[in-house]
Amino acid sequence: MGIEEDSLDYHRREPPGKIEISTTKPTNTQRDLSLAYSPGVAAPCLEIADDPDEAYAYTAKGNLVGVVSNGSAVLGLGDIGAQASKPVMEGKGVLFKRFADIDVFDIELDRTDPEDIIQTVTAMEPTFGGINLEDIKAPECFEIEERLREEMSIPVFHDDQHGTAIISGAALLNAADIAGKPLDDLDIVFSGAGASAIATARFYVSLGADRERITMCDSSGIITTGRAEAGDVNEFKQEFARDVPEGDLADAMAGADVFVGLSAGGIVDQGMVRSMADDPIIFAMANPDPEISYHDAKEARDDTVIMATGRSDYPNQVNNVLGFPFIFRGALDVRATEINEAMKVAAAEALARLARQDVPDAVVKAYGDQPLQYGPEYIIPKPLDPRVLFEVAPAVARAAMDSGAARGELETDAYVERLEARLGKSREMMRVVLNKAKSDPKRLVLAEGDDEKMIRAAYQIVEQGVAHPVLIGSRETIRRTADSLGLDFEPEIVDPEEDGLEAYADRLHELRRRKGVTRREAGELIEDGNYLGSVMVEMGDADAMLTGLMHHYPSALRPPLQVIGTAADANYAAGVYMLTFKNRVVFCADATVNLAPDEEVLAEIASHTAELARRFNVDPRVAFLSYSDFGSVRNEGTAKPRQAARMLRSDPDVDFPVDGEMQADTAVVEEMLTGTYSFSDLDEPANVLVFPNLEAGNIAYKLLQRLGGAEAIGPMLVGMDRPVHVLQRGDEVKDIVNLAGVAVVDAQERENDR
Repeated sequence: MGIEEDSLDYHRREPPGKIEISTTKPTNTQRDLSLAYSPGVAAPCLEIADDPDEAYAYTAKGNLVGVVSNGSAVLGLGDIGAQASKPVMEGKGVLFKRFADIDVFDIELDRTDPEDIIQTVTAMEPTFGGINLEDIKAPECFEIEERLREEMSIPVFHDDQHGTAIISGAALLNAADIAGKPLDDLDIVFSGAGASAIATARFYVSLGADRERITMCDSSGIITTGRAEAGDVNEFKQEFARDVPEGDLADAMAGADVFVGLSAGGIVDQGMVRSMADDPIIFAMANPDPEISYHDAKEARDDTVIMATGRSDYPNQVNNVLGFPFIFRGALDVRATEINEAMKVAAAEALARLARQDVPDAVVKAYGDQPLQYGPEYIIPKPLDPRVLFEVAPAVARAAMDSGAARGELETDAYVERLEARLGKSREMMRVVLNKAKSDPKRLVLAEGDDEKMIRAAYQIVEQGVAHPVLIGSRETIRRTADSLGLDFEPEIVDPEEDGLEAYADRLHELRRRKGVTRREAGELIEDGNYLGSVMVEMGDADAMLTGLMHHYPSALRPPLQVIGTAADANYAAGVYMLTFKNRVVFCADATVNLAPDEEVLAEIASHTAELARRFNVDPRVAFLSYSDFGSVRNEGTAKPRQAARMLRSDPDVDFPVDGEMQADTAVVEEMLTGTYSFSDLDEPANVLVFPNLEAGNIAYKLLQRLGGAEAIGPMLVGMDRPVHVLQRGDEVKDIVNLAGVAVVDAQERENDR
């Protein structure tokens, strides 16, 4: 099937459409319903009657945006009417929710008179925290937005005008930087003089462009003062009328630095591109067909052509989804009265800064593994980059506070943590650990330091202040790779081929000579980054170590086990995964190391995993899992977890609740645990799950991750004498950074315990 048939099937599949309403509070009991509606709902109603601002505390108003349209100018479809525009408005709601966790009611108004629309939307102010105007034709859209902004005390934003302006404005900041041209020196030509073009031209002036160097063309040619005086253009176009000779688009483009297309496809040819100034900037944003194709524009010249379009199949897509969800997020969270120019500029500048940073692996993979590095082919972040939320929303919120548009105050670091929590529990949990790590960074060995991912991770670790990374690997390779990636940092490097490593070889020989390792063999082994890193940590020249990215787990684990070994109170190491769900976190052990642990090993694994949970500010509740509940099946297999639970319960040093053996659902379902098995020592569902063997643990965590929608962090190695963690082959840069944070916090706590 083609895209049209696929889309029809997608939209009509049960339930029809793309959005639904879901509850955010329990509705399982009669009491729940009494609180949600009658008679309990009277209490918040009376509070709001006394103080209307309390609506933000007791209702969803503060996270609810109305997407309003009359369907008179739907992109690519034109005036299709209110009813036909509904799929577009529902889609807008999907984007708000997906990218910024903002709820939406789509409002399609069967009205063409601007006054009718203004009165209707104004009357809905008690319902919404903000209004997003969509697909309303010009020039009526100007009047509607302006009047609504005057009459309403909540943000009103016409995305068709300002979205393209902000996103392309970010692109312009970076394109001008790459081309080495100051904004106020740019000669800018616009093709198109509708709502989006006029708003974009105004916004470029706000960014620093010279209004007198902006030439705007409509279907009749250059908008001149002569045409304006003759009444040939409306009042909005007159704003950009220039005292220049009349001419067409080709005349306007001759010698121009920037072309901004917001008009129609195929109206620019290669000759017009060749007539432009050196290293031209071309934003051909007509959809679905740009004013000139990407390839034609690039092939027209021998110098650098910085090209952006509205299409996703070419570099530098000007996509409004990079703007409106995050702009509204920041505006809603400070209860802004408007979205003003300062907030829009802040959004564009934040997007421009983000495009200059290293791009996460997950984003690269989402776009077909194409290279994404700041330069002519990458001047705007990708819509699926989760960092956009953390960059744009705080920038908008700060601008609202600084400009006096905010009715609330936010502390930036705490706000970023709140935003991360909106994207998932794992980000919220990792923020706890990363903040601890940043409070006292430690020296961290990255044993496979000449791998590109390790180098990028080291850069991010330095940038975030998580640790002081030490890269083991070829000095030349590491520096060359960092330069090619555009990473501006000077990492500490230990090169086994260059540096004097005799002391480390001597120590390795001393540790392993009773295991048959000669001094010569120790000298050879120390050239292996895993052995070298392990000895560095064992001798105290580094505080922690990460490895495993390029090795199978057992081979990566072997050197640190041989050199560092397990802790004084541990006989076994174990691998733990933290699985995060929407409202729950569980730690699963052991999932990587011990094949068939006995009761003593199980008890030890549980203790060390409980300690790990506390590093994430989680109070551990331990359950030993089996296919039996508290002796319902008695054999050798069920006896081990049962005995392990008894061992810990009888240990006076164990200060966390523990019980077992129990089935998995008993451990995690509160009604079963506190109802059927009310005698259990766990009065809440377990958050540390100890599996009876490696097979069960590995299978369970992967099923929960793949089918249960859990996010997995790990494996985190517990039971070692020094902080060592073994990555999984294929882990992404963010996984390395996360595990680096865990390793640093591990080192901090060991230092405090000494």
